[in-house]
Amino acid sequence: MSGTQAPAAVVEDTLLRRRITVRGVVQGVGFRPYLYGLATELALVGHVTNTPEGVVVEVEGGASAVARFCDRIAVQAPPLARVESVQHHEMPLAGDTAFTILTSRTDGPAGTLVSPDTATCADCLTELADPTNRRYRHPFVNCTHCGPRFTIVTGLPYDRANTTMAGFAMCTDCAREYADPADRRFHAQPVACPACGPQVRLLADQGPGPGDVDAAADPVSEARALLARGAIVAVKGLGGYHLACDATNRTAVDLLRRRKARGDKPFAVMARTADEIRHLVRLLPEERSLLESRARPVVLLRRHPHALGNPSPVEAVAPGSPDLGVMLPYTPLHHLLLGLPGDPEGPRLLVMTSGNVSGEPIVTDDTEALERLAHLADAWLTHDRPIHVPCDDSVVRVCDGQPLIIRRSRGYVPLPVPLPLPVRPALAVGGDLKNAFCLGAGRRAWLSAHIGDMDDVATQRAFGHAEAQLQSITGVRPDILASDRHPGYRSAHWADRNAAHRTVVRVQHHHAHIAAAMAEHGLDGSRPVIGVAFDGTGHGDDGAVWGGEFLLADYDRFTRLGHLAYARLPGGDAAVRRPYRMALAHLWTAGIDWSADLACTAACPRDELRLLERQLERALNCVPTSSMGRLFDAVSSLAGVCHRAGYEAQAAVELEGAALHAPAEDTTAYAFALHEPEGGGGGAVRADPAPVLAAIVGDLRAGVGPALVAARFHRAVAGLVHRLCARARQKHGLDTVALTGGVFANTLLSSACAALLHEDGFTVLRHHLVPPNDGGLALGQLMVAARTTPTD
Repeated sequence: MSGTQAPAAVVEDTLLRRRITVRGVVQGVGFRPYLYGLATELALVGHVTNTPEGVVVEVEGGASAVARFCDRIAVQAPPLARVESVQHHEMPLAGDTAFTILTSRTDGPAGTLVSPDTATCADCLTELADPTNRRYRHPFVNCTHCGPRFTIVTGLPYDRANTTMAGFAMCTDCAREYADPADRRFHAQPVACPACGPQVRLLADQGPGPGDVDAAADPVSEARALLARGAIVAVKGLGGYHLACDATNRTAVDLLRRRKARGDKPFAVMARTADEIRHLVRLLPEERSLLESRARPVVLLRRHPHALGNPSPVEAVAPGSPDLGVMLPYTPLHHLLLGLPGDPEGPRLLVMTSGNVSGEPIVTDDTEALERLAHLADAWLTHDRPIHVPCDDSVVRVCDGQPLIIRRSRGYVPLPVPLPLPVRPALAVGGDLKNAFCLGAGRRAWLSAHIGDMDDVATQRAFGHAEAQLQSITGVRPDILASDRHPGYRSAHWADRNAAHRTVVRVQHHHAHIAAAMAEHGLDGSRPVIGVAFDGTGHGDDGAVWGGEFLLADYDRFTRLGHLAYARLPGGDAAVRRPYRMALAHLWTAGIDWSADLACTAACPRDELRLLERQLERALNCVPTSSMGRLFDAVSSLAGVCHRAGYEAQAAVELEGAALHAPAEDTTAYAFALHEPEGGGGGAVRADPAPVLAAIVGDLRAGVGPALVAARFHRAVAGLVHRLCARARQKHGLDTVALTGGVFANTLLSSACAALLHEDGFTVLRHHLVPPNDGGLALGQLMVAARTTPTD
């Protein structure tokens, strides 16, 4: 808390006036009504208003009452508020006769924070289900404690005129609630009711184009009936459209999978309550807490063993995956779609997947939804409240009792990440996969919502729109840009095209990953860390594809201490899509024959096998790689788990799933060989997987099953991490390790590495605020490129 403090001892009847500026998430969360009530309780006069920099309040009255007012501002703030600072100073008495809420001011620089969209609160849900309430079954019920925020904001300060509710004039009843300081909807900007608010429609293809199904019927009830009959319905949510179907109807799920050309990639499901999925998944208290939180992310939950591989009602939803992504309803429309108590029976578990063609950004525009989703949906449950900002669902899992964010989006964005060092106004554009960019200034960094993969033109356009919108609500005007060093990254090309006169700083991929972990843990960079960055791909300084890296790093520089020994990546993306190619390439590098009894050899067509051998021998289109992600792919195929990947990291995900079935009593671990740098000196140690691969082949020929092979491989990688970190500590005197990169979304590996390191006295940094994958990359780019020093 900053600012001038009220005097500790004052004369009780001394009159005093103070001007107070409150910064943080203080608009759209009921903060002005809260201050109104507090001032009234303490018999103070004055006024409060929204401004672009925050909430500004002037109070006048007895000095002790003014002091109590200042002391209680942050302590008793509304549930959605986040108070970052309270600054106040004395002013001349003005002689006000009452305390009032003034019209918002629009002058001055932006400094306030916009709240994320928030799940429907318990009070609003009670009204939704109460037949005597005027908002009974109203799909847009909300109040100051819940509802849309970020996705409807068009500008600051946060007032109705600066939201997509501007076109909906309040009726007399809503206006009375809005103006009543004692009402829960006092200055709730999205307030509405069936008489004056947005309206829901159900459209379906009726010949020449989509039209209303039945104007006289309840659209939500009709949509439920369609879902019960196996239809796929496009549902307009807070940050875009979902495609929904009955998760227990295998025919409907398979149809949606074919229409989206999704391969075996798991879908997320929405359940009415956490208890309704307990028969399908393990549910720890920390996981329940995340599911029921205001953010309402998709939470990845371990499936029960009996729900894996059996004819479970959701086997088609997540085939081969050890996890099921689950979320709970977060809008009134979702609650109605899943049914209120007393409603006719309907689907109780829905697939809810992003409304888009695979690889494209989520659809938000209604006209676009009718066009782009026409071949995917049978009907559209839509409404007339515009979505200003696209925002996909967030994805989170729990690792060792702590949240591990896989995708940071709805419910978390646009809350800033606090920085350990100030940064110049800057834009870091992130990577090309799982793109999220980052704006930073001072000690705040604002990561964007999930943008997606930048190989699609529509996604690149969405990037530009999102960047402009985030600038508008943060007030950050970048004078420096940061991008990845990969010469082919579209995100880097965007930075170059849009730089104008500004400097573009290129940041090495894995250095950025480690810097992101350091930043979220508040490290100022005065001492380097041992960074372990494992992922699928990152452009290396030697031109190779890096991804199994041990770096000595701070924000200024990095040194490569060690890495996974290079193998040839035959055909680039072809090897990613067909893990058997990566398995054969690693066997070739290790000098192990491609025997016909090996699963990866059998999976490779004979003609391709001959071509692959020549390709590797001649190094044709075979960039060297140290990627740990590709080694996971190789072992997955070698063990017979996954030979073809229909989505990113499928082979690694299924290998992790296989390892979960290994007997607990088995503690065998394979071991990597360590090769010192040629010629000695300060070069990087090479971790050679050849002994690991040879041991796996030996186990397979001895009849050892995939589960044990997978578990022993995970232990081998954890052992490698410990060995190389111990060497680095001995040589450099460091004992802080950052585990980062997409491979560490694997909780089995992350837990095993952390356990070994903790037992040996290391401090271990793991991601909790931003994703370990490329969704968190921009934060590290920002810190490397734009931090300031005392000499700046």
